[in-house]
Amino acid sequence: MYIILAWRNLWRNRRRTLIILTAVIIGISSMIVMAAFSRGTVQGMVSNSINNLVGHIKIEHQQHPADPAIEHRIITPEKLLRQITAMLPSGSRVVQRIRADAMLSTSREHVGLVLVGIDPDLEQGVSFIGRPPAQGTLFGNQNQGGIIVGRSLLKKINGKLGQKVVITCQGADGTNIAKAFRIQGVFAAELESTERAFAFVQLHTMQQMLGVGNDITEIAIQLPDNNGNPPVDLAATTAFLQANVSDKQLLARNWRQMLPAISSYLEMFDGFMLIWYLIVFLAMAFGLVNTMLMAVYERMREFGLLQALGMRPGCIIKMVMSELLLLLTIGCSISSVAAFITVHFFFSSGIDLAIFAEGAEFWGISRIIYPLLTSWDIIAANSVVLLLGMFTGLYPALRATKFSPVQTMRHV
Repeated sequence: MYIILAWRNLWRNRRRTLIILTAVIIGISSMIVMAAFSRGTVQGMVSNSINNLVGHIKIEHQQHPADPAIEHRIITPEKLLRQITAMLPSGSRVVQRIRADAMLSTSREHVGLVLVGIDPDLEQGVSFIGRPPAQGTLFGNQNQGGIIVGRSLLKKINGKLGQKVVITCQGADGTNIAKAFRIQGVFAAELESTERAFAFVQLHTMQQMLGVGNDITEIAIQLPDNNGNPPVDLAATTAFLQANVSDKQLLARNWRQMLPAISSYLEMFDGFMLIWYLIVFLAMAFGLVNTMLMAVYERMREFGLLQALGMRPGCIIKMVMSELLLLLTIGCSISSVAAFITVHFFFSSGIDLAIFAEGAEFWGISRIIYPLLTSWDIIAANSVVLLLGMFTGLYPALRATKFSPVQTMRHV
């Protein structure tokens, strides 16, 4: 009965109902869309970090993170690779790399970077370098003199495909080594800083250049996909690898341990979203309470007459609260649909932040943000509005019970 009365009372004044309904829809929709944008930003930061030669788990010499010198490397890793592969869940990817600080020189430019030796076939699906290059090609089977550089680095040195460059770095015996390469391909990454920081050659080419035999500096592991998210058993898998690797001088770390700032932000993200919901709701609550009070004072004679006919104050409170509940429920439903349409149809191709690229890259944010809408964000936004909305509606409802029949007779 209360729902039927509430529905009829809502549309007795269509203008007022539509105004407050519009405010509710705009408020909730902005909450959900902003949450989707923020979650997409964070997901992009995590994805960029993992694909930026980090992986879900990395195994390296325990002194290599603090001192990435070539002497802190993994000696003869063949047995270790077989051991690690046997311990990982099905579908995991394991790649080996060797990296060293180096200098790239042309006839006019000298640029410091990190030279990485890779097996391009194994990098597919593990890091950004596994994707097809933006220009040129990846290494051929017989081409040991090719190098892949970033798009931003190529622009910085005013280079072009086929140009000869000289790479200088320190070998395993401590002497400086210089070797000429030709730019065979150009890779594109989400972040320009990544394009400037790395250059890639074939794994066996760099091993020969440094004189380290089959040694490597790191093993990167990509665990099976978990609906687009990092694996939930990441910490347990890392601890298991650390406890069971045969060489105790090796260190196994997951991306959360290697990137503590992003990990901490992820842990606080849901709390930030709840604070955002509360801020938006507070702005919306003033209009909600004001509109409900206006509706109550406009119906003073009605409430007085109902009490004169014997309706108890509790029933009047139920009637007013039913109207508010119905109004908020309609607003939440429409807002959820509107937010879903906005995210999945209008922002399906992403939001281009190219004009803020430099500022965004400082935080590791991609140049294109793909909003990510989750059921938790929709439920959380609607729950905050429904619960707090009903709470703020108690005052107008209680105010409606304070009108005595004699008092309301003075109002026409």
